[in-house]
Amino acid sequence: MESNEYYSSILSAILFLVFTMHPGANAQGLVPALYVFGDSLVDVGNNNYLALSLLKADFPHNGIDYPGKKATGRFSNGFNFADFLAQNLGVPTAAPYLSLSPDSNNTDSYLAGVNFASGGAGIFNTTNLGQCISFDEQIDYFATLYAVLVEQLGTEKTIDHLARSIFALVIGSNELINYAKSDPADSASPEDFVGSLLATLQVQIKRIYNIGARRLVFIGSGPVGCCPGVRERNETKECNAVGNYVSNLYNTGVSSLLNKMQKSEDMSYSFFDTYNAVLQYIKQPSTYGFSEVAEACCGLGDLNAKIGCLPVSTYCDNRNDHIFWDYYHPTEATSRLVTTTAFDGSAPLVYPININQLTTS
Repeated sequence: MESNEYYSSILSAILFLVFTMHPGANAQGLVPALYVFGDSLVDVGNNNYLALSLLKADFPHNGIDYPGKKATGRFSNGFNFADFLAQNLGVPTAAPYLSLSPDSNNTDSYLAGVNFASGGAGIFNTTNLGQCISFDEQIDYFATLYAVLVEQLGTEKTIDHLARSIFALVIGSNELINYAKSDPADSASPEDFVGSLLATLQVQIKRIYNIGARRLVFIGSGPVGCCPGVRERNETKECNAVGNYVSNLYNTGVSSLLNKMQKSEDMSYSFFDTYNAVLQYIKQPSTYGFSEVAEACCGLGDLNAKIGCLPVSTYCDNRNDHIFWDYYHPTEATSRLVTTTAFDGSAPLVYPININQLTTS
């Protein structure tokens, strides 16, 4: 093992022990718990429990920098955004919902926070149908959680707990990537496509609110046109303009949706503009500690993006140099940087308040 890889593994192990396993983390946290909804960017192992799904990351070289060099189901070389958000909040990383036994009393587990996210999930139920837990299904699971807590704690205590907790949403990228890769002749206009996403998303966020969420964190879409798996399709290997256009359009729409909802509902939110943040990393990589902005760290073929991160794939020596881990997902280094900015940053990348401020809103 090379020395830099060794020390990286040691550092990850220390961070894991300090932030996610500390026995007093929940008591000392900024909020009671973290609840996570979304796709592979925040999946911490739910897809491991889907027997028929091909959308999994529970094999090498995923997890090469995770404590114990363990592939946990995270689509990353190490921790992902859900982990870093939990660390910043001072609470344990939320357990995958499907890891909690349906036959036992899960009150304590539910109170500690739950991760419903699933690799491949989208806003539309048809996205990767049968291969993941759709966003609507994730919300159904949240409704089940709510019912269990009410039965055990009563309505008042349940409502209070959820109102003080943080709800993180990371969803939409799978549809945007599919659109970027589709034949324009067979596709709706970008505006109509994003409009249909937002119309569905609005209903879904309102459902989460109605069940009890009051503090929402929404991590917007990154520039999906710059993902290696989308770049690789261009002869020039440059970012796909259509993919980036719909990503930016989507983020603008989500921000507007949340702003309107806040004006009419008893809720607060923090929105992170991942699109412009990651574009900064790509345009000025050395400023942020990166040297490779186009090629995936793990994979095979052009830009390491013809084949994903499988046991037969090769991977880069220094993952911290790369923005992308595989053809669609960020490295641990990128996830850490995104989280740091979302947590303590300011406009124009984070608005109307950052996550740290949201904890006291």
